[in-house]
Amino acid sequence: MKKTKSYKFKEVDLVSLRELALKVKNQTGFRLRYGGLLTILRTNVEEKLVHTLVQFYDPSFRCFTFQDFQLVPTLEAYSYLLDSPIAEKTPFTGPGTSLTPLYLLERSNLKTTCQDTLEDILALLIYGLILFPNLDNFVDMNAIEIFHSKNPVPTLLADTYHAIHDRTLKGRGYIFCCVPLLYRWFISHLPSSFHDNSENWSYSQRIMALTPNEVVWLTPAAQCNGHFC
Repeated sequence: MKKTKSYKFKEVDLVSLRELALKVKNQTGFRLRYGGLLTILRTNVEEKLVHTLVQFYDPSFRCFTFQDFQLVPTLEAYSYLLDSPIAEKTPFTGPGTSLTPLYLLERSNLKTTCQDTLEDILALLIYGLILFPNLDNFVDMNAIEIFHSKNPVPTLLADTYHAIHDRTLKGRGYIFCCVPLLYRWFISHLPSSFHDNSENWSYSQRIMALTPNEVVWLTPAAQCNGHFC
C-alpha cells in the first residue's frame, strides 16, 4: 500500500474574478483574444479528485501510473483545453517583480474603463492568480511577461510537471500550478460512468477500478492534432 501524501493547492478568490467576468459584453470576442480563459475561470474543481490524481504520479516515469494504464498531459492537450496555440518561439524564462491584484481590480471598476481595458485586466488577473499563481495576493511579473508573450502553454505544462514532481519527492507541500487546467485534462479521459457512484466508493477506489477499455484515449485534442494525447 502506498502512503498517502499530503498536498495543498493554491486558494484563489474566484468570486471577485467571476463577478468581473460578468462585465465582459462580448464573450466570443474575449475568447478570440484570450482563448479559453473564461472556461478555466468558471471551472468548479473537485479538489479531492485532483488530490487523489496526484497520488498516482510516478516520478520515475514522470507520468500518472494507474492499475493497468498510464496517462500524461501533453502540450497538445493543454493547448486544446486552453484554446491557445503553441507559438514557435522560445518559452518564457526569467524572474520578475509583482503587482497587486487589488490595484488591477480597482482599475477594472473605474467608470472610465473601456471594455478592452476591462478585458485586458481580467485576462491578466486570470494569468496571475489562476494560471501562474505564486505569491498570495500578487500578480507575479513573470505571469505578466507570459501574458504579453501570448505563449503560455509550454510554461503551464512545465509548471505542472515541476510542481507535482517536486512535491511528490518531498511527500507533501503546496502545488503551484493551474489546478483547473490539470483537472479538466484528467476528467477529459474519464468515462461518463466514472461520475455514477452508486457504490459510494472513494475517488481512489473508482480510479483503481478503471480499465484501459473504459478510459477515453482519443480526446478532442488528439482528434484535432491527428494523434493520441
